[in-house]
Amino acid sequence: MYQAPGRPELPMAHILPHWNWPERIGQVTPVFVYSSGDEAELFLNGKSLGRHKRGPLEYRFRWNDVVYAPGELKVVAYKEGKKWAEAVQRTTGPAVKLTLAADRASLRADGTDLSFITVMIADQNGFLVPRAKNRVSFELTGPGEIVATDNGDATSFESFQAKERAAYNGLALVVVRPKAGEVGAITVRAKSEGLAGAEASLVSQ
Repeated sequence: MYQAPGRPELPMAHILPHWNWPERIGQVTPVFVYSSGDEAELFLNGKSLGRHKRGPLEYRFRWNDVVYAPGELKVVAYKEGKKWAEAVQRTTGPAVKLTLAADRASLRADGTDLSFITVMIADQNGFLVPRAKNRVSFELTGPGEIVATDNGDATSFESFQAKERAAYNGLALVVVRPKAGEVGAITVRAKSEGLAGAEASLVSQ
């Protein structure tokens, strides 16, 4: 929302909502798009749902009469008549595995550096399952420690220091800190009942 009007030089587009609504098949499900472009065209399973221009005081594009059908929702944004950015939301399959993605893998062994590792609940194709709330537990081996977990749910009362966390909208976060003066490989493992686990490799140096 802030990028759309605030960074006009950044080619970006973002679709809301996600596209996993099995209980809404055949029902009207409005779609919003944030973009720094000045026009946008929305497609559902390859069929155009119309191309809209953004007004001077508007910060989003709106398609208020979209009828939900599973598949692929895609937006193509334009600026001054030329393609500017694209975004896609897909209906995913059931949750089958975890994935871990560290913001960086190399850390300073000073006891203050941090790595933020994003945990994603994914389907068999590796796509985010946006309504998943599986509980995930974490283990660490090597010269480091788990200092926090989170999931972005502002209503959660779970401790940030807990070594497990329920996913929120398919996502969670684990924060790792290397031990001061200790170098070597750090491995973070994530597990969740019924899902294939995942691990991330870091190095403290």
